[in-house]
Amino acid sequence: MATILAVNQDGSELQTIIPPEAGYLPNDLVFDAEGGFYFTDFKGTATEPTGGVHYTSPDFSTVTPVLPNLAMANGIALSPDGKSLWATEFGRNLLHRIHLADANTIAPIGSAIAYRFVGPAPDSMRVDADGNVYVAIYGQGRVLAFNRNGIPIGQVLLPGRDDGHNLASTSLAIDPGRNDLYAVSNDGDGGQGATVFHAKVFSKGLPPVRSQ
Repeated sequence: MATILAVNQDGSELQTIIPPEAGYLPNDLVFDAEGGFYFTDFKGTATEPTGGVHYTSPDFSTVTPVLPNLAMANGIALSPDGKSLWATEFGRNLLHRIHLADANTIAPIGSAIAYRFVGPAPDSMRVDADGNVYVAIYGQGRVLAFNRNGIPIGQVLLPGRDDGHNLASTSLAIDPGRNDLYAVSNDGDGGQGATVFHAKVFSKGLPPVRSQ
């Protein structure tokens, strides 16, 4: 099993937040405004979905399941207002949108599958300042963009993808000061190594979360 660690910006005071003996396979995480964080548990398969999304309280003392029974839960993001939680299911090619009643409770009629992907496979994601959602597609060399309702509105195609290069697009970031997206990809056996790609997107990124 894997772990989640915390460290100061200067590298001091390394501490374990989620220990390996807790039994999770943490993949991605996102903080809320209270200082707690959601993380995805990358366990399970398409036919045995044992992973999920969990919330760790601001004092790091409690881990609560929010969205269980997922197949290799991977990417995760929060809307700008913190009321909508997004997660990708790598093993079943799904994009989940969750409306939150509180930090670890799904609102009534608040859970939906916003999108079903074709081919491999939704990986990490980010949300921009307008609430648009960007999902890196592992195995396709592209990033798909959705509006705040989960409707596709665009995509970023990585150079070389039509020739089979840069297909392992796994993650991305959006500059909080401007509408610049940076996507990372690996060429596997294609000989071009790992690359960071830049593209313009619909809005600037979210500013760093500061606990209230």
